[in-house]
Amino acid sequence: MNFDLETNKKGNLSIGGADALELADEYKTPLYVIDEMKIRGNYRRLYKAFSKQYDNFNMYYACKANTNLAVMKILEEEGSGIDAVSPGEIYTSLLAGFDPSKILYTGNNVTDEELEFTISSGVRLNIDSISQLKRLSKLSGAEGMEISFRVNPNVGAGHHKHCITGGPLSKFGIMEEEAVEVYKLAQELGFKPVGIHSHIGSGILDPEPFMLAVRSLMDIAGRVHREAGVEFDFIDFGGGIGIPYEPEESKLDIDLFAQKIVDLFKEKLGEYDLGKPTMCIEPGRYIVGDSSYLLTRVNTVKQSYRKFAGVDAGFNTLLRPTMYGSYHHIVVADKPGAEPTQTLDIAGDVCESGDLFARDRPMPDIGEGDLLAILNAGAYSFSMSSQYNSRPRPAEVLVKNGEADVIRERETFADVLAKQNVPVRLLK
Repeated sequence: MNFDLETNKKGNLSIGGADALELADEYKTPLYVIDEMKIRGNYRRLYKAFSKQYDNFNMYYACKANTNLAVMKILEEEGSGIDAVSPGEIYTSLLAGFDPSKILYTGNNVTDEELEFTISSGVRLNIDSISQLKRLSKLSGAEGMEISFRVNPNVGAGHHKHCITGGPLSKFGIMEEEAVEVYKLAQELGFKPVGIHSHIGSGILDPEPFMLAVRSLMDIAGRVHREAGVEFDFIDFGGGIGIPYEPEESKLDIDLFAQKIVDLFKEKLGEYDLGKPTMCIEPGRYIVGDSSYLLTRVNTVKQSYRKFAGVDAGFNTLLRPTMYGSYHHIVVADKPGAEPTQTLDIAGDVCESGDLFARDRPMPDIGEGDLLAILNAGAYSFSMSSQYNSRPRPAEVLVKNGEADVIRERETFADVLAKQNVPVRLLK
């Protein structure tokens, strides 16, 4: 199994040096527990792998994966930049202490109001469409801006069709055949194009799609340089580096991956005489995915037409299994290495038939009151949570060297109803 599960002297699951059972008892369930040093270690490993191959290198954390302020502050301390995809993520990034120059905003179908917010925030802007470029040119303060473009290199990959963000079916980016003309138009409108960007998908464990994307984007950059005279300050290959979710999946050899990508990047720089622009990537899942666990308590063991273990979390807490059919490994927290003795479904508490964390999952003996730990819950988990069924969202706890800090308070029923107003005419 490719998961580095730690246990303590009691045999209980240990997260960042803290006993999972004790955390659940103190902070209640469902509970997200985040290992601070896992985040730092993942960031440093990835940064080192690329920067030793090419010294003019930057990473922009794709914060849509996890926007908790504490998580973002950790990455700000590590020297990361931010890949933001909404004004709210820009706001959060600035609040976490990121310098505007280290925030790249790549919106999709953005409004003029969002563009105005971007201008006033002073962050770098990555443009997704000709419409966006033309509307930006009419706004106060936009003249002379340094901008970049997201280009769809007609290459797509990902762990699910909803996560493929490049290729002919994707809604994102400028078509590669119009790239030269778009850069020329930007210059005519008074902008200074300085970057080019692509992103092909998410959750990828095979280097080959990245190689295709790098080759394609570099060829596009070469044509833009030659035909539009653009000198690139940076070339950004987006994110999408995956992590193993299933026990039989292998981790990506990140050093070999970085070497292959950078070697091709350097080859293309020379081929098109592109100088030495900053090379950028935008990891999200790779940095935070395996840093977090969702702790949830079994409250019902039910033998119906199937056997179910019902827990106190649902797809309002962790949406990925319902939305993507995603696999998350699940262990019993007081016996994480126990061998399976049965096959059953692990079901959430939301009133929907699709609210399942696992179907036909081999598991050890499970009883009511047992604590389950759902692994690899750091990316696209709390950030995709909701208050569906009027259920308050869980707390988040950050652990380091056995010490725990609450970094998000558990919501209450009052929080669920906050911002609602009943018209006076209905108050009879």
